[in-house]
Amino acid sequence: MSSAEDRTSDLRDVPQPAAPASQRSSVFAPATTVAKGKSSRPLIAHIVFRLDYGGMENGLVNLVNNLPESEFEHAIIALTEASDFKARIRRSDVRVFELQKRPGTDVSSYVRLWKLLRLLRPVVVHTRNIGPMDCQFVAWLAGVPKRIHGEHGWDVHDPDGVNRKYIFLRRALNPFVQSVVAVSRDLERWLVERVGIPAAKVRHICNGVDTQRFYPDRSPARRSCLPADRFPSSSVVIGSVTRLSAIKDPLNTVQAFLKARKSLVAAGRDVRLALIGDGPLMGAVQAEIAAAGEGDAVWLAGSRDNVAELMRSFDVFVLGSQREGISNTVLEAMASGLPVIASATGGNLELIEDGVTGAFAPPGDSQALAALIERYAADERLREAHGAAARERCERLFSLNRMVEQYRDLYRTHCGFSMETA
Repeated sequence: MSSAEDRTSDLRDVPQPAAPASQRSSVFAPATTVAKGKSSRPLIAHIVFRLDYGGMENGLVNLVNNLPESEFEHAIIALTEASDFKARIRRSDVRVFELQKRPGTDVSSYVRLWKLLRLLRPVVVHTRNIGPMDCQFVAWLAGVPKRIHGEHGWDVHDPDGVNRKYIFLRRALNPFVQSVVAVSRDLERWLVERVGIPAAKVRHICNGVDTQRFYPDRSPARRSCLPADRFPSSSVVIGSVTRLSAIKDPLNTVQAFLKARKSLVAAGRDVRLALIGDGPLMGAVQAEIAAAGEGDAVWLAGSRDNVAELMRSFDVFVLGSQREGISNTVLEAMASGLPVIASATGGNLELIEDGVTGAFAPPGDSQALAALIERYAADERLREAHGAAARERCERLFSLNRMVEQYRDLYRTHCGFSMETA
């Protein structure tokens, strides 16, 4: 095919770009606009299962927003759909596509993906996590020259990475992938030692946080984003930002808070919980709080776009997950100058320095988590010291600029020919 017009001649069932956030009620643009013009920049096509509020998705958007516009063009392809989260993409040249894949085996969605990739002609396809990994084979069939896969955390259906089906799938698709990114050393070791991916193919790139957007603020005005009736000025605010799903174990965090609050209130200290996020366990979390009669002490805020502002309103950050890759919200809390209490699992052990920037509790141990909440809630000096150390560690080791430069180097390596001839 010799032109963009030729490539769109038989693509009536190819997914069209999702409407911008400001035009959600309008119809999508015609598919012919997808191939309009020809950019000299190599195109990176990022494939995710669903583009929605979440740590991995947040990292993807941060990456796309901060890579040099002069070097790369981007398209984001959601196998299922893209929520309003796509409004966080600041670049006007980034196209978002929704394949509307049905649950189970939906062969037609892979046909649509093949046609879309043939239309877009990306230099690189980059899939993330197990959900869209089989799209690597489709990318190979579509003639995409470079293919990258990223592992960003543990799957809710396979928190220990032992599922034979998932391991087999990763091994079977390995020949179609040239590079594999692991966001934590824990995941890197698992990929090499358990899955059997050659070490030379695996690259460790830790998540990074925007330390200009997330920063400390201890002024009284910082709490203006919290409901005043739930958070008296004298209270200590325990904050958590997470998806309310089984692997994130929000019930562990809530149960720990309720236990800690009981002891602290008896000692004359007021402590409140702000839980930011949504997910399938919202109903169970609401029931737990209602059963304890502590509805006035907990704010279930749902998904929010002002996370940076909310982080500055907290005094302590808590994340009681069962498993973690590299938690973006832990990084954001550290950058905001908060001490972090988290489960001793996965990438948390790489981010938090125990006894210096925060503390660990065993996964699922709400009693141990409660004891740590009590300790930090009762000691303002400890909170300040560990929060300052967390900010310093984040600036030194986990900046967004560092992460962007590492991905930039990876993409430049894979797009080398196109970069030289652009």
